[in-house]
Amino acid sequence: MFRIKPFNLNQIWQEFRSSLRQFIRARVANEQDAEDILQEVFIKIYSHLSDLREKNNLHSWIYQITKNTIIDFYRSQARNKDLLPFQDEMLQKNETSSSNHNKNEIVTMWLSELIQQLDTKYREALIYVELERNTQKALANKLGISLSGAKSRVQRGRKKLKNIILECCHLEFDQFGNILDYDINNENCTCRNV
Repeated sequence: MFRIKPFNLNQIWQEFRSSLRQFIRARVANEQDAEDILQEVFIKIYSHLSDLREKNNLHSWIYQITKNTIIDFYRSQARNKDLLPFQDEMLQKNETSSSNHNKNEIVTMWLSELIQQLDTKYREALIYVELERNTQKALANKLGISLSGAKSRVQRGRKKLKNIILECCHLEFDQFGNILDYDINNENCTCRNV
């Protein structure tokens, strides 16, 4: 296991650069986007390295930062293009190669469509907080409601969205909340069209 005393960014770069690049590249279609994400990951590591309390958690901490940065990338793509977070060639690649199938990303693609089925107040709350990454306090200020009212709206929206997803699909999760597998229950489900 990789151990350093104190943390040294150069050592972390040498130790993790290749494996992180492969990890990102398996989840992002465009090589330049993967490089940009890798750079962003190391900026985040550098910015928050002093926050890491347990040296033994370095590996999982770095990979969690990487996963979150990839998710942020896809959210940004969806916002900027008002499209689902994949290009056609990535979808085709995933359909033909089960080893590269990332079920978390597939289910994430469904969210753009499924969130549209929510009542306006819940849809707008989830888009503002979850997709646009604003705080619930900012939502409360924007809507002129109490913080507890904003939190309640987001929680209800999440619950309603979860019910929509589970009505359409059966999901299996691992201990970390990653999707291991899914089955589409309803032939007319929006998920099937994505």
